[in-house]
Amino acid sequence: MFPSRIKFKKDLPDTPGVYLMKDAREKILYVGKAVSLKRRVAQYFTKPHGQHIEEMMPYIRRIDFVDTASAIEALILEANLIKHYRPKYNIEQKDNKSFLYLVITKEPFPKPVLMRGHDLPDDSAKKFKAIFGPYTSGVSLRAALDLVRKIFSWSTCSPGQRRACFYVHLKLCPGVCIGAIDQKAYGKIIHDLIAFFSGKKDKILEAYKRDMKRAAKEKRFEEAGNLRNKIFALEHIQDVAVLKREDDGEPINKNIFGRIEGYDISNTSGTSSVASMVVFENGAPAKSEYRKFKIKTVIGSNDVASLQEVIARRFRHDAWRRPDLLLIDGGLPQVHAVESTLELLNIKIPLVGLAKGAERKRNDLIFGSSINAEFRTLCLEHHTLLEKVRDEAHRFAIMYHRKLRSRSMI
Repeated sequence: MFPSRIKFKKDLPDTPGVYLMKDAREKILYVGKAVSLKRRVAQYFTKPHGQHIEEMMPYIRRIDFVDTASAIEALILEANLIKHYRPKYNIEQKDNKSFLYLVITKEPFPKPVLMRGHDLPDDSAKKFKAIFGPYTSGVSLRAALDLVRKIFSWSTCSPGQRRACFYVHLKLCPGVCIGAIDQKAYGKIIHDLIAFFSGKKDKILEAYKRDMKRAAKEKRFEEAGNLRNKIFALEHIQDVAVLKREDDGEPINKNIFGRIEGYDISNTSGTSSVASMVVFENGAPAKSEYRKFKIKTVIGSNDVASLQEVIARRFRHDAWRRPDLLLIDGGLPQVHAVESTLELLNIKIPLVGLAKGAERKRNDLIFGSSINAEFRTLCLEHHTLLEKVRDEAHRFAIMYHRKLRSRSMI
């Protein structure tokens, strides 16, 4: 399977980990991550890759690896190794400043924020509590953060609110918004989050086990139970999907199965106008992420203007995860309108319209100007999924519209 010139210290395992490709002088050329080291490394010699990888292949003489307990730990280790060694074929893969970084803000209640390299200030080491990266896949990093937040429930809101934020109810925010946690206790959560992304999971587990025994001995059983649950979650992270598409050799930057947001407008003769935002993640509805909007600035039936209002309002919410694809129910006028709104906001996200036509029987894809030929092909291949997103947005908008109309009639 492998050319005879390539040496391995031992057989590649069918487990998550990081692989390091080296030249004849043991210089690291490339660092990658995988759900299955055995399968992923073999793909380099059986499937075509991008130009920079094809250029590297003749120079490879040795492949080392580090196996990890989970895909998330492989993701973290890959970023830390790229940062340390700066391998030529990782850095040349794209402009280094366009890589994604995980930044922990420096404030009374710090937040994890994703930033591109070109957005990091020159004095970022002083401005931020911690910086991790570069990460080669934004989709994988966001998926990892979603999983980790169930263990380290950080906040993305501001203190002093009268009502608890949406994430408090999902147990993904400890209640900074309503003063349910003080700075010291919250600081411990952020400390553990930083330790996790520094690759220190084992040390976190040791500390949690020690604290759990102490809490149980002192009869603080609720605290001991919470720690026990965190220990179990850290030891049994179900995260294969974090890297699965990459491990199958599918380029992440062409993926539409990350977060798709679908939008639709509903009204009756221009009254009770509303909009829906539905979310599909990894090809399935994520109903806890759905949002609904009352149209505030548009009078009468004007779907184009209503979409512009909704998109502008949606992207005021920095705490909401950015989509990998925007899907709108509409044709060319709607696509142009949303594109112009995104341009004003200086936001670049792939945009697709799905024109329904009379009796909702047409399903023509209308592509935004930023979508290239390869992405078009991918959308066409997964046309059925995009129809499902559109239909779900339509259903959710109608449901909210009927609810408002029934209230107004009463």
